[in-house]
Amino acid sequence: MHKSIRNDLYRYTGKEDLKTLISTFWKSPGFRFTFFFRLSQLTTKRSIYRIILKIFYRRYFFRYGIQLPLSVKVGGGLMLPHFGGIVVNSKAKIGNNCNILQGVTIGNAKRGKLKGAPTIGNCVYIGPNALIIGNITIGDNVLIAGNSYVNFDVPSNSIVIGNPGNIISNENATKGYIENIVISAFVPR
Repeated sequence: MHKSIRNDLYRYTGKEDLKTLISTFWKSPGFRFTFFFRLSQLTTKRSIYRIILKIFYRRYFFRYGIQLPLSVKVGGGLMLPHFGGIVVNSKAKIGNNCNILQGVTIGNAKRGKLKGAPTIGNCVYIGPNALIIGNITIGDNVLIAGNSYVNFDVPSNSIVIGNPGNIISNENATKGYIENIVISAFVPR
Protein backbone atom coordinates (compact mmCIF):
# COMPACT_ATOMS: atom_id res chain seq x y z
CA MET A 1 0.00 0.00 0.00
CA HIS A 2 1.41 3.40 -0.97
CA LYS A 3 2.35 5.77 1.84
CA SER A 4 -0.24 8.40 0.84
CA ILE A 5 -3.09 5.86 1.02
CA ARG A 6 -1.74 4.52 4.31
CA ASN A 7 -1.65 8.09 5.71
CA ASP A 8 -5.22 8.76 4.59
CA LEU A 9 -6.42 5.47 6.10
CA TYR A 10 -4.71 6.26 9.39
CA ARG A 11 -6.47 9.64 9.56
CA TYR A 12 -9.87 7.93 9.20
CA THR A 13 -9.30 5.00 11.53
CA GLY A 14 -6.05 5.25 13.49
CA LYS A 15 -4.97 1.95 11.86
CA GLU A 16 -3.13 0.96 8.68
CA ASP A 17 -3.80 -2.77 8.20
CA LEU A 18 -5.43 -4.48 5.19
CA LYS A 19 -8.60 -5.46 7.06
CA THR A 20 -9.15 -1.82 8.06
CA LEU A 21 -8.45 -0.69 4.48
CA ILE A 22 -11.14 -2.99 3.09
CA SER A 23 -13.65 -2.08 5.80
CA THR A 24 -13.08 1.66 5.45
CA PHE A 25 -13.17 1.45 1.66
CA TRP A 26 -16.71 0.01 1.79
CA LYS A 27 -18.01 2.16 4.65
CA SER A 28 -16.59 5.61 3.87
CA PRO A 29 -17.40 7.39 0.60
CA GLY A 30 -14.81 10.08 1.33
CA PHE A 31 -12.05 7.50 1.78
CA ARG A 32 -13.21 5.61 -1.33
CA PHE A 33 -12.91 8.79 -3.40
CA THR A 34 -9.50 9.61 -1.89
CA PHE A 35 -8.30 6.04 -2.58
CA PHE A 36 -8.98 6.34 -6.33
CA PHE A 37 -7.69 9.93 -6.37
CA ARG A 38 -4.34 8.78 -4.93
CA LEU A 39 -4.02 5.74 -7.19
CA SER A 40 -4.88 7.78 -10.28
CA GLN A 41 -2.16 10.29 -9.36
CA LEU A 42 0.42 7.54 -8.77
CA THR A 43 0.08 5.48 -11.95
CA THR A 44 2.07 6.34 -15.06
CA LYS A 45 0.24 8.16 -17.83
CA ARG A 46 0.51 5.35 -20.37
CA SER A 47 -0.54 2.56 -18.03
CA ILE A 48 -3.73 0.57 -18.71
CA TYR A 49 -4.25 0.64 -14.93
CA ARG A 50 -4.42 4.43 -15.04
CA ILE A 51 -7.31 4.27 -17.51
CA ILE A 52 -9.23 1.86 -15.28
CA LEU A 53 -8.45 3.87 -12.14
CA LYS A 54 -9.49 7.12 -13.82
CA ILE A 55 -12.84 5.55 -14.74
CA PHE A 56 -13.46 4.81 -11.05
CA TYR A 57 -12.08 8.20 -10.02
CA ARG A 58 -14.42 10.02 -12.44
CA ARG A 59 -17.36 7.90 -11.31
CA TYR A 60 -16.85 8.89 -7.67
CA PHE A 61 -15.99 12.46 -8.70
CA PHE A 62 -19.57 12.88 -9.95
CA ARG A 63 -21.33 10.46 -7.61
CA TYR A 64 -20.06 12.12 -4.44
CA GLY A 65 -19.82 15.68 -5.73
CA ILE A 66 -16.12 16.05 -4.93
CA GLN A 67 -14.28 18.09 -7.54
CA LEU A 68 -10.66 17.45 -6.62
CA PRO A 69 -8.65 17.47 -9.87
CA LEU A 70 -5.68 15.11 -10.20
CA SER A 71 -3.38 18.12 -10.67
CA VAL A 72 -3.95 19.30 -7.08
CA LYS A 73 -0.98 18.66 -4.82
CA VAL A 74 -2.34 17.11 -1.62
CA GLY A 75 -0.23 15.99 1.33
CA GLY A 76 -0.77 12.79 3.29
CA GLY A 77 -3.62 12.36 5.70
CA LEU A 78 -6.42 13.97 3.70
CA MET A 79 -9.81 13.45 5.30
CA LEU A 80 -13.18 14.05 3.63
CA PRO A 81 -15.56 12.94 6.41
CA HIS A 82 -18.69 14.22 4.65
CA PHE A 83 -19.03 14.34 0.91
CA GLY A 84 -20.91 16.63 -1.44
CA GLY A 85 -20.30 20.01 -2.94
CA ILE A 86 -16.53 20.08 -2.42
CA VAL A 87 -14.79 22.11 -5.15
CA VAL A 88 -11.00 22.55 -5.27
CA ASN A 89 -9.19 24.58 -7.94
CA SER A 90 -6.69 22.61 -10.00
CA LYS A 91 -3.80 24.87 -8.94
CA ALA A 92 -4.48 24.76 -5.19
CA LYS A 93 -2.01 23.13 -2.80
CA ILE A 94 -3.12 21.32 0.34
CA GLY A 95 -0.76 20.25 3.14
CA ASN A 96 -0.70 17.19 5.40
CA ASN A 97 -3.43 16.13 7.85
CA CYS A 98 -6.21 18.34 6.48
CA ASN A 99 -9.96 17.91 6.90
CA ILE A 100 -12.28 19.29 4.24
CA LEU A 101 -16.00 19.17 4.99
CA GLN A 102 -19.04 19.38 2.74
CA GLY A 103 -19.80 22.46 0.71
CA VAL A 104 -16.22 23.79 0.79
CA THR A 105 -14.86 25.80 -2.13
CA ILE A 106 -11.12 26.31 -2.51
CA GLY A 107 -11.08 28.53 -5.56
CA ASN A 108 -8.96 30.92 -7.53
CA ALA A 109 -9.39 34.61 -8.14
CA LYS A 110 -9.39 35.55 -11.81
CA ARG A 111 -8.04 39.08 -11.41
CA GLY A 112 -6.69 41.63 -8.97
CA LYS A 113 -3.90 41.41 -6.44
CA LEU A 114 -5.12 38.00 -5.23
CA LYS A 115 -5.17 36.42 -8.69
CA GLY A 116 -4.38 32.71 -8.30
CA ALA A 117 -5.22 29.75 -6.06
CA PRO A 118 -4.75 29.14 -2.31
CA THR A 119 -1.95 27.29 -0.56
CA ILE A 120 -3.16 25.51 2.56
CA GLY A 121 -0.76 24.43 5.30
CA ASN A 122 -0.63 21.34 7.52
CA CYS A 123 -3.27 20.38 10.10
CA VAL A 124 -5.99 22.62 8.70
CA TYR A 125 -9.67 22.00 9.40
CA ILE A 126 -12.03 23.58 6.87
CA GLY A 127 -15.60 23.63 8.14
CA PRO A 128 -18.80 23.18 6.14
CA ASN A 129 -19.56 25.70 3.37
CA ALA A 130 -16.33 27.67 3.92
CA LEU A 131 -14.94 29.62 0.96
CA ILE A 132 -11.19 30.05 0.52
CA ILE A 133 -10.53 32.23 -2.50
CA GLY A 134 -7.46 33.69 -4.20
CA ASN A 135 -3.68 33.50 -4.06
CA ILE A 136 -3.51 33.35 -0.28
CA THR A 137 -1.64 31.24 2.24
CA ILE A 138 -3.31 29.45 5.12
CA GLY A 139 -0.76 28.61 7.84
CA ASP A 140 -0.41 25.41 9.88
CA ASN A 141 -2.82 24.46 12.69
CA VAL A 142 -5.69 26.61 11.43
CA LEU A 143 -9.41 26.06 11.95
CA ILE A 144 -11.67 27.72 9.40
CA ALA A 145 -15.18 27.73 10.84
CA GLY A 146 -18.24 26.81 8.82
CA ASN A 147 -19.62 29.47 6.43
CA SER A 148 -16.45 31.57 6.71
CA TYR A 149 -15.21 33.58 3.75
CA VAL A 150 -11.41 33.75 3.55
CA ASN A 151 -9.67 35.89 0.94
CA PHE A 152 -6.67 36.93 3.04
CA ASP A 153 -3.56 35.24 4.44
CA VAL A 154 -4.10 33.41 7.72
CA PRO A 155 -1.18 32.96 10.13
CA SER A 156 -0.46 29.61 11.78
CA ASN A 157 -2.26 28.75 15.05
CA SER A 158 -5.43 30.66 14.25
CA ILE A 159 -9.17 30.31 14.03
CA VAL A 160 -11.09 32.10 11.27
CA ILE A 161 -14.76 32.85 11.93
CA GLY A 162 -17.38 34.70 9.92
CA ASN A 163 -18.05 36.49 6.69
CA PRO A 164 -15.93 38.53 6.34
CA GLY A 165 -13.56 36.31 8.27
CA ASN A 166 -12.07 37.40 11.57
CA ILE A 167 -8.81 35.88 12.81
CA ILE A 168 -8.51 34.73 16.41
CA SER A 169 -5.07 33.59 17.57
CA ASN A 170 -5.19 30.19 19.30
CA GLU A 171 -2.32 27.74 19.92
CA ASN A 172 -4.82 24.83 20.11
CA ALA A 173 -6.92 25.86 17.11
CA THR A 174 -7.47 22.34 15.74
CA LYS A 175 -7.35 20.38 19.00
CA GLY A 176 -10.25 17.91 18.93
CA TYR A 177 -10.91 18.63 15.25
CA ILE A 178 -7.83 17.05 13.67
CA GLU A 179 -7.36 13.52 15.03
CA ASN A 180 -5.01 10.64 14.17
CA ILE A 181 -2.29 13.00 12.95
CA VAL A 182 0.26 11.40 10.67
CA ILE A 183 3.70 12.65 11.76
CA SER A 184 5.75 11.61 8.71
CA ALA A 185 3.01 12.19 6.16
CA PHE A 186 3.33 11.81 2.41
CA VAL A 187 4.55 15.00 0.77
CA PRO A 188 3.41 15.58 -2.83
CA ARG A 189 5.94 16.14 -5.62
